[in-house]
Amino acid sequence: MSDLFENTARKAETYSAQDIEVLEGLEPVRRRPGMYIGGTDDRALHHLVAEVLDNAMDEAVAGHASRIDLELTADGTVVVRDNGRGIPIDDHPKYPGKSALEVILTTLHSGGKFSNKVYQTSGGLHGVGLSVVNALSDRLTVEVARDRQLYVQHYSRGLPQGPLTRQGAANRRGTTIRFHADPEIFGEAAHFEPHRLYRLARSKAYLYRGVEIRWSCDPSLLSPDSTTPAQETLHFPGGLLDYLNAALKERRTMTRLPFSGALDFPNQQGRVEWAIAWPEDDEGFSHTYCNTVPTPQGGTHEAGLRAALTRGLKGYGELTNNKRAAQVTADDVMGDACILLSVFIREPHFQGQTKEKLVTAEAHRLVEAAIKDHFDHWLSGDPSSSKALLERLIEKAEERAKRKQSKELGRKSATRRLRLPGKLADCSRNSPEGTEIFLVEGDSAGGSAKQARNRETQAILPLRGKILNVASASSDKMKANQELNDLTQALGCGVGKDFSSDKLRYERVIIMTDADVDGAHIASLLMTFFYREMGGLIQNGHLYLALPPLYRISHGAKSVYARDDAHKDQLMNKTFKGKKVEISRFKGLGEMMPAQLRETTMDPAKRTLLRVVVPNSADPEQAEDVKATKTRVEELMGRRPELRFQFIQENAKFVRVDDIDV
Repeated sequence: MSDLFENTARKAETYSAQDIEVLEGLEPVRRRPGMYIGGTDDRALHHLVAEVLDNAMDEAVAGHASRIDLELTADGTVVVRDNGRGIPIDDHPKYPGKSALEVILTTLHSGGKFSNKVYQTSGGLHGVGLSVVNALSDRLTVEVARDRQLYVQHYSRGLPQGPLTRQGAANRRGTTIRFHADPEIFGEAAHFEPHRLYRLARSKAYLYRGVEIRWSCDPSLLSPDSTTPAQETLHFPGGLLDYLNAALKERRTMTRLPFSGALDFPNQQGRVEWAIAWPEDDEGFSHTYCNTVPTPQGGTHEAGLRAALTRGLKGYGELTNNKRAAQVTADDVMGDACILLSVFIREPHFQGQTKEKLVTAEAHRLVEAAIKDHFDHWLSGDPSSSKALLERLIEKAEERAKRKQSKELGRKSATRRLRLPGKLADCSRNSPEGTEIFLVEGDSAGGSAKQARNRETQAILPLRGKILNVASASSDKMKANQELNDLTQALGCGVGKDFSSDKLRYERVIIMTDADVDGAHIASLLMTFFYREMGGLIQNGHLYLALPPLYRISHGAKSVYARDDAHKDQLMNKTFKGKKVEISRFKGLGEMMPAQLRETTMDPAKRTLLRVVVPNSADPEQAEDVKATKTRVEELMGRRPELRFQFIQENAKFVRVDDIDV
């Protein structure tokens, strides 16, 4: 014991000021890229392009640029060029002898977007975008055409490789950024996917109708079956309405025309644009943006829209003496609608650096006030469409109320379709034989799965994020959880003592999550729910795990899919040995084309499923296994974190670094 105290004291004596690190410049970004772009996976890699493109879009929205080029070259270099004012190249007053351009590229939280002097609205408020891209690129070149002169500077991993130099006269203006993502950060196999960059460029062109975006990609990067063009000029004068019409195509809607429009906020506080339709097939989507930045988790601007539409429809019900309209909720109004919402506001506040959710409180009031009057006029202008829409929403509200009162769900009747909870897209077959329901994470994956499914036998239920951990939650929390209620009602078999396998509405329940750590976590939470609340569903062999691929390997016209790294290596050695191949890594189901998702994961003739099994509690010989399973679930998912910590300590030695998805 005395030796222990001596060793501890000796270590304390050696801990001094010399052990305190101070990271300079952009070194923190390279040490901890996840703090700035959310990780080093494919999603984070493509976020680099979004950051640079957002800067060019800010110039366009501010009225100083009308054209943006986005180019992907054969070696994976991304080029973003605009015809805006050009980044200032004169010396920065706080850093004598250093240009403002170099300050922006090498200093975190620097830029022209922290006040309203240069940009009324912007998507790059945090001031870390361009400097972070610079830090995570093994090479970056910036060209500035300003005052009829061209200036160039080269960087590598955040450090200037020479001074800013004047190259001579230039008969243009604007900024050009060329960068190549650092393989030391993202891995040697990482590469930009043309279809993702093309979709990004197209969405930006829809969001700001005044800009023309010229897309180009080296043809060698496109596979033979790719639908992504090598070159295209993207310009949509109709803005979000063009976007909505392209998304709907020939689908029938409840109203004659979509509800669309645009309005400037009072006192130059910004602008809102929207386009909304209610499709007859009830398969909707919701895409929201702030200052052209996607906000997949919604936020205060979406809450303002929900309030405006719900109040408007209830008000229209009162105006037309339809007292049943009072029971309509925002979920009834928004749940199956096709929604596009874009706001431009000053100093937006996002949740996290990747800007997935808008939290600016004022946005709720501005959006609700702007849209409410327009929605009232739209409803009054087409009474027949408005009446049909309101009746449809009232019907949904009444069915929701009936489900709440009754634990038992029947399948569709012969004369009318039963609308089920949440965003479930049900199958058309009346009996459970041969049917299956896919539980997917999020609307993006749900949208791909709905397009990929067999409508007769396959149903899709998107779930929002990670569901409640029922092993550590109280019964009150479980009852109040909307995701679990939707799931229980969709399956129709009850929970706990009320569970009845005979009432299960589908033959197979398939958990289909992303092939990453988050997906595995969501699958674990769902399996815990079924084990604790619907044990008979597993005992009777109804629960499965889908196995979506992690990689797509292409050579010429031939493409194969790999489940994991080991499978990829096996295919490389067996099928493509010695050949030059293109390897695409699927980060999530939402990134897969519907045809790919159908072919690899949903088509019963081609897919692979894992059946979830547990020991049979009715078999005395399996009593010990039943007890061990119950103990393990409690250890890993229960209310005592010390048990999980003990499990990690005991099993950490079996983990290989290569297995960790960082």
